[in-house]
Amino acid sequence: MSDEVRVEIEELVGFGLEGIRRAGAMALEFYGKGRPQMRFDDGIVTEAEVVLTEFFETELRRRFPEHRLFRHDAPAEGYSHERRRFLWSFDALDGVANFQAGIPLWGLSLAVMENFWPLFGVFYMPATGDLFHARAGGRAFWGEREIRIPGSGELNDESLLLTYSRFHQHFRTSFPGKIRSFGCTSAHLGYVATGRADAAILANETFQGLAAARILLEAAGGRLRRLDGSDFELNDYLDGRKIEEPLLAGESGAIAAVKGCLAVVK
Repeated sequence: MSDEVRVEIEELVGFGLEGIRRAGAMALEFYGKGRPQMRFDDGIVTEAEVVLTEFFETELRRRFPEHRLFRHDAPAEGYSHERRRFLWSFDALDGVANFQAGIPLWGLSLAVMENFWPLFGVFYMPATGDLFHARAGGRAFWGEREIRIPGSGELNDESLLLTYSRFHQHFRTSFPGKIRSFGCTSAHLGYVATGRADAAILANETFQGLAAARILLEAAGGRLRRLDGSDFELNDYLDGRKIEEPLLAGESGAIAAVKGCLAVVK
């Protein structure tokens, strides 16, 4: 890697880390302020998402005016050396139900790609201070601590599987350990990346929601796979389509073990 390229990547990473921390501080101004008489306050969530997204878009246009933003700019076709080869994906809020209710398991995620190849991803949980980040092909970190998924793949009664909220309506399972849903997909994948959870099952996701967490998971030694065990390619969803099929996340051995514990409800 040339010194010029290395400096450019450092600049992108620095911008991403600074930007997501600033956006997180802004998000805290809305956190937990949903109207208590409502089970889910759409208004506070929408207002927060608009403010945070506009903030990031403004900062990106100011700092890197030629860079592209997912959902606003179509992905460039073919390989390029121009600055438009960089595509950013910003997810203002993951875990919106927790966010509006005052439960601290929510966050913001940000990823950057170069000519369709992931470069850097970060997921920040402002209410807890947890910052997960990784460079593609490099190392993954929880704050300043390097993280790596243990490679045993063995399950027991202390194992932890993280799932989405309606998991039990879709699957029967013989998983021997604990099954939990914390209501925030990127947090789930962060906990898998740290080895706190053995694996996660995801559903109804999007490219925008998984772009950063995918980089973190892979840098920590994990993968996203389909239920049949085949590889899942997130870039197939750069067109904005919903990812309707459930996915498994974790280290290969754990994914295989969890897969063997699942049966789809007909």
